[in-house]
Amino acid sequence: MGALKIVLTVFFIVVCIALVVLVLMQEGKSAGLGAISGITETYWGKNKGRSMEGRLVKFTTILAVLFMGLAVILNLNIF
Repeated sequence: MGALKIVLTVFFIVVCIALVVLVLMQEGKSAGLGAISGITETYWGKNKGRSMEGRLVKFTTILAVLFMGLAVILNLNIF
């Protein structure tokens, strides 16, 4: 069981580093001057889920769930 805990810990560290990198790659959520003039609903705003930013958000969510799951599993002390 000790080898399984080591493998899970290494995977946890990789997930942590990847999560930090993905969060730093994302753009800020501030609307900027577009919110003042009402130009927030543009083509890029409507199709944000298909863009690179949308994929970053999806991957961040997946890694956050993995992070929480691994943190709980590693702290159960069943190994």
